[in-house]
Amino acid sequence: MKSLATAAAQGATEEGANVRLLPSDVATNADMEWAHVVLFGTPSHYGTIAAGLKTFIDGTGELWRAGRLADKVYGAFVSSASTHGGQETTLTNFTTIFSHWGGIIVPPGFTSQASAVDQLRFGSPHGASHVAGHGTPPTDFALDAARYQASRAVKVAAQLSAATAIA
Repeated sequence: MKSLATAAAQGATEEGANVRLLPSDVATNADMEWAHVVLFGTPSHYGTIAAGLKTFIDGTGELWRAGRLADKVYGAFVSSASTHGGQETTLTNFTTIFSHWGGIIVPPGFTSQASAVDQLRFGSPHGASHVAGHGTPPTDFALDAARYQASRAVKVAAQLSAATAIA
């Protein structure tokens, strides 16, 4: 996951974003308030979000009740031990959370310049993903997918910010 997270941070930084790359046991609610774009990365555990990250998310209730998680851009990326290890299920679990928060969900979709075949073989329209079984490092395509996803999220957030300034 660290490799995918680092690639995502690179993609966001290349778009001019200030990035805080934090594990869930270090991140705080103040970090959530600070961010305009939040991308979560997690290994898929039985088709759902890893317990440590879910505990962090569950601790954002006060921010959610105050509406301070709304109108931010959100996305997620994931790894699993096997090809059918629950990646898309885990990513759609994030969609439910982001919807409750009133977030703006920006997935990569099938919008990159990669060929359609590569996108179908190595990615998901819901978020960048990687099969990490047996210590397999992410492919260059998986790292590019994470960079692209973060880049797209930052671009959309900038467009929303500009539109809000005009309104």
